[in-house]
Amino acid sequence: MANIEEKVYTLLGKTIINLGYELYDVEYAKEGKDFFLRIFIDKPDGIDLNDCEKVNNAIMDILDEADYIKEQYFLEVSSPGVEKILRKDKHLKENIGKEVEIKLFKPINSVKNINGILYKFDNNNIYLKTQEIICIERKNISQIKLVYNW
Repeated sequence: MANIEEKVYTLLGKTIINLGYELYDVEYAKEGKDFFLRIFIDKPDGIDLNDCEKVNNAIMDILDEADYIKEQYFLEVSSPGVEKILRKDKHLKENIGKEVEIKLFKPINSVKNINGILYKFDNNNIYLKTQEIICIERKNISQIKLVYNW
């Protein structure tokens, strides 16, 4: 599925930029019996429903013509939200110094969720600053997201 995500990201990038938005991420997922193609867009002053509709209308024909996805799917265009999921190195780089929550596949010291300040990262590890610097193997991370303190 990652291959579809990469193809769609490359396919739609310029169109979305030309509309005045950032293509933040693409997610293709099966949930139950249904498939979903999620296009996350962003801009400095935030995203509203009109922005999502504008992008949706601009990309539907492009996606249909490319025909990358053979299954029937639901197309969703939305904002990544204030608690953005950080899936790409670009996302990590942009958020160094910010508070994140990391969910793990396997617990470390009986803990599956770790909050801290994103300190640095490399190809194999993510480093969080808590009371100390914690090194977490990327292969043990199921999700990293920003923490918004309401």
